[in-house]
Amino acid sequence: MSFRDLLEQTFWFFSNNKVRSGLTMLGIVVGIGSVIVMISVGEGAQASIQDRIQAIGSNLIIVMPGASRSGGFFSGGRGSAQTLTQADADAISSQISGVQVAPELDTRKQVTAKGTNTNTQIIGTVPTYTDVRNVSIDSGSFITDNENKSSSKVAVLGPSARDDLFGTGAGAVGQEVRIGSAVFKVIGITQSKGGSGFNNPDDAIYIPLSTMQHFLMGGSYVSSIGVSAPSQDAMASVQQQITDLLLQRHKISNPALADFSIMNQNDIISTASSVTKTLTELLASIAGISLLVGGIGIMNMMLTTVTERTREIGLRKSVGAKKSDISLQFLSESVMLTFLGGAIGIVLDGIVSIIIANVIGMPTAISLISVIAVFAVSALIGIVFGYYPARRAANLSPIVALRYE
Repeated sequence: MSFRDLLEQTFWFFSNNKVRSGLTMLGIVVGIGSVIVMISVGEGAQASIQDRIQAIGSNLIIVMPGASRSGGFFSGGRGSAQTLTQADADAISSQISGVQVAPELDTRKQVTAKGTNTNTQIIGTVPTYTDVRNVSIDSGSFITDNENKSSSKVAVLGPSARDDLFGTGAGAVGQEVRIGSAVFKVIGITQSKGGSGFNNPDDAIYIPLSTMQHFLMGGSYVSSIGVSAPSQDAMASVQQQITDLLLQRHKISNPALADFSIMNQNDIISTASSVTKTLTELLASIAGISLLVGGIGIMNMMLTTVTERTREIGLRKSVGAKKSDISLQFLSESVMLTFLGGAIGIVLDGIVSIIIANVIGMPTAISLISVIAVFAVSALIGIVFGYYPARRAANLSPIVALRYE
């Protein structure tokens, strides 16, 4: 049987069984579409998380207080332990070459301005924070060395904090806000970086570290120390130097008893990617169950077709058709069903992904590899679930088939 004859026979089969073929393909369409949607949502979320982590700083290493435990957790938690000080940050800056250091002390406070109020994150920090954490100024200026040394009551607002206090897009530079019992003058607004939750950089207010320590928190401790390494390749070396320096300063001989913990940006990205990848695989596996159901539907339809076309099979074999011709015909019909279902599923996924991205606001990403994999899976399903009906059709006896009523 020629390839052209095979296509003609397959087209004839579909044209004479439109409704049945369409309903059978529906299971494959739903299955393929569900799998790709889950993968695209997972990959989009992974890319979004990586972008946000990259946005928190360049080649960033974060030193946090509290005794470390296995798995990177801290006994004190961010900000509750007081084992890191301004002197530690100064030592890192002066004794490790090529790095930029930005200590910070943060808390949440109620902030008021002209009859409005919001509860937001207050970050006490130093001028190098903008370079270490990739913060850009939209209007006004950031904290200066003089303002930090003199404990000036000045504040830089994130765009979301500005909108909550003064209205969307309002010109807040020069205005005043009250944090606790202290009044601060707004000197700048940062550019939006995007984000959500309690650590959203857009919903934060930055003040001088010394001001934070003297007027809002007390003490000389810091919540964390951000360190920007000269390059990605140098991050591991810088992290080890910081560890050795702090162990020496804190007079700790056993690294396992360290009262601080260090993680770098690559570790954060790796952990986040691992989590999102696992969730994506789980969701895709659950969606893949519908593919199995669709494959069973194809087998059921093909077995029914073999029964209905028994006399046709007998007639074709009586005029010289080989077992391989009969088997190939039914197998091609099965594979074509899954291919068409896969193609429709991909188109449907594109539409659903656009809706998810534009209406729900959840990022999606359709990769070429996932599309190719879908077509491969479609072909595999067609072959696996079409093999038995095709073999059954090929093994029918011509005489028995011609007598079939």
